[in-house]
Amino acid sequence: MKKIGIDARFYFQTGVGTYIRNLLFYLDKKNPKKEIFYVYLRRQDAAKIKFKNKNIIKRIADQKWHSFSEQLSFLALLVKDNLDLMHFTYFSYPVFYWKKFIATIHDTTPLFFKTGKASTKNTLIYQIKHFFFKIVVYLQVKRAIKIITPTYAVKKQLTDIYGSEISKKLYPIYEGVSYEIFTAKENKSFGIKFKDFFIYVGNFYPHKNVERLIDAFAKISDKYHLILIGPNDYFTDRIIKYIGTSKSKNKIILIKNPPMSDLIFFYKNALAIIHPSLSEGFGLPLVEAAYFDTPIMASNIEIFKELWGDQYLSFDARDSSDIYKKIQYFIDKKPRFEYNKIIKKYSFEKMSQETLKIYHSVTQNS
Repeated sequence: MKKIGIDARFYFQTGVGTYIRNLLFYLDKKNPKKEIFYVYLRRQDAAKIKFKNKNIIKRIADQKWHSFSEQLSFLALLVKDNLDLMHFTYFSYPVFYWKKFIATIHDTTPLFFKTGKASTKNTLIYQIKHFFFKIVVYLQVKRAIKIITPTYAVKKQLTDIYGSEISKKLYPIYEGVSYEIFTAKENKSFGIKFKDFFIYVGNFYPHKNVERLIDAFAKISDKYHLILIGPNDYFTDRIIKYIGTSKSKNKIILIKNPPMSDLIFFYKNALAIIHPSLSEGFGLPLVEAAYFDTPIMASNIEIFKELWGDQYLSFDARDSSDIYKKIQYFIDKKPRFEYNKIIKKYSFEKMSQETLKIYHSVTQNS
């Protein structure tokens, strides 16, 4: 049997964590018998996770990403396990790992948005870390046997940065709606005193551009509210302070880490989801919103054009006045979009099947 490793240290994180949870859920469901999967998990996460298939083995890898221990002890663990193939599911990986590996590169945001604003570190420390980060990503791109991207737009970005010669090993595979949404029930009793509201779902990193959305919303009638839904972290605290100084503060609500049942309520009852991001790799909240037939308003970046075509209301995310105009247009015209056909293209189950095919194609040659 071939031994395949999967880096799942991000299992309970947002974004990459959703990708990992769904990949492993559908691999477990498929009940693989021809391979043994070594799933590398943080110690605090491993006890909470159970796999039905005996060929999926949990391995404790308590080395944090972007750390010296990742470069040394995580490397030693991988070498000890003597894998036929390793799947690194994030930018960060042990650069001296010399055996076969594939990588998933979800986006190029950290390369394009490389200012100190995107970090809690001071500017000098951030610049040093970012220098080494670029080296790690460069080595990962050059050494990986195959690279999975969530969109063709990310594939193009990578070839623009690292050269067209890597194009043949880039495999765009769309993601989808998490199985966690399929199995959750809506909290219909969630209490809010208004019914006309828009939502933003995601984290509050600077490239998400939520400040401009807040500025734009200041000009919208007080009849309408904006609900910001995201994690509880340093960047959330910054947004809370920004709201406090904004003219929009009386019509903006921020909700931290809601359970899935509450999130479904917001998707089902919002007038629209608004996503002003300056850079994305895929945009899972938009796919989730489309699953519930919630209209999408989002920035006019290439990723969203690829995924949604003309079936969303786009705006210039760098211009708060244009964001305002498009929100007002939506309120006045109430445009509707057709998501039934589009949403069928986006599936984590299909993604897992295609990823398994890549595992097979690489290991059959070893």
